[in-house]
Amino acid sequence: MLDDSKRSPHVVIIGGGFAGLSAAWELSRKGIKTTVLETDAEVGGLAGSFLVNGEPLEKFYHHWFTNDAHVGDLVKELGTEDRILYRPTRTGMYFANHFFKLSSPLDVLRFTPLSFPSRIRLGLLALRARAVKNWKELEGLTAEEWLVKLGGAEVYRVVWEPLLQGKFGPFAKRVSAVWFWNKLKLRGGSRGKGGEEVLAYYRGGFAALAEQVAAGVRAGGGEVRTGVAATGLVVEGGRVSGVETSGGVIAADAVIATPALPLYADLVEPHVTAEYVAQLRKVEYLANVCGVLELDRSLSETYWLNVNDPAFPFVGVIEHTNFEPAETYGGRHIVYLSKYLPESEKLYGMERDEFVDFCIPHLQRMFPEFDRSWILDAHVWRARYSQPIVVRHYSKLIPAVETPVDGLYLCTMAQVYPEDRGTNYAIREGRKVGQQVAAALQEDGARQYAEPRGSRIKPSAG
Repeated sequence: MLDDSKRSPHVVIIGGGFAGLSAAWELSRKGIKTTVLETDAEVGGLAGSFLVNGEPLEKFYHHWFTNDAHVGDLVKELGTEDRILYRPTRTGMYFANHFFKLSSPLDVLRFTPLSFPSRIRLGLLALRARAVKNWKELEGLTAEEWLVKLGGAEVYRVVWEPLLQGKFGPFAKRVSAVWFWNKLKLRGGSRGKGGEEVLAYYRGGFAALAEQVAAGVRAGGGEVRTGVAATGLVVEGGRVSGVETSGGVIAADAVIATPALPLYADLVEPHVTAEYVAQLRKVEYLANVCGVLELDRSLSETYWLNVNDPAFPFVGVIEHTNFEPAETYGGRHIVYLSKYLPESEKLYGMERDEFVDFCIPHLQRMFPEFDRSWILDAHVWRARYSQPIVVRHYSKLIPAVETPVDGLYLCTMAQVYPEDRGTNYAIREGRKVGQQVAAALQEDGARQYAEPRGSRIKPSAG
């Protein structure tokens, strides 16, 4: 029998999104063998892609901000900085059947739906939000309470209330001020010299970046298995020793779980107390349905169009090819129509043709010249656990990275608070848990090496 002390530790990571891949990247750089399990046919999670005219495109719109340092650091380590594209973007708002540009401070001063004093308040609001240094001061406030206090009732009614309703629907009045503060802080910090918003994209899309990380993991001796679902955990004596999959059990010295909390709760439930599972299930989620239209022409010159019209069913119209040029996709213009909603709503279950039929009259009201003949192709993508609902005192709901099962670690987008979900923070948290697991394994190895040979725990088979 082999000497246990010479066996390299093995970490299984459940989920091949950016959190899981970043954890694997960090571990592989430290010489620790990893196996990443991804249910889908490709890595990337919510940044997964499909092909448009042979070019990968995200199923759900993606970009990152210029102050998203964790993405930039990872790209530098991969040696692919030349694939980062920085571009100024045009942001606008649709309100009362009119389009308004809102990309610069001057645009805000021209925003006629608000009185002039309220335009000044709107312009100052982001600066006042960015001046908040201790987010814990906001934990007891809802977004509505804080925004009214910061910008006044008129600014809230015209600008923020429709966006909150469009984003969170029945949860809008429960959303924490901390969630909104982070959004304002991020967007306010991603500006060019003239005050215009500047965003970043990865040539080939975020799926290409995910594949680059996966390739780095494999080069470090790790495995990335797609089309493999984790169906359970193997726990012996209070410590995780493997992951059950449709293809059998994979032995592990540690496991990092990255799925949404309800999915993680299902995996861990047989091995922990009912109280722990109940705490996990307190965090609620919205689903997302995202339609992607391939058009033969552009809808407008705006990249990100916020819709402040309660009759319009989508929170925004995102014309991706006003950010990444249409030439990338063979001249096709890409438009995303995104809606966060409970999974029980009819829109969430619509198939492609029904979805397109539903969208057309709404788009024609906004863009009267729009015609069905403009649509070259259409796609509908769904994510059941897309947005955790960040309520007041959300910090009390967040589960710890270390779990009641020894050797099992949790790293999900519900834990990035006070920030909101996003690729940048998935990378940050993934790398952080990777470092934590590596340190724990090294400590375990040193302890086992110091113990009498017969007292060491033998590795499980698999």
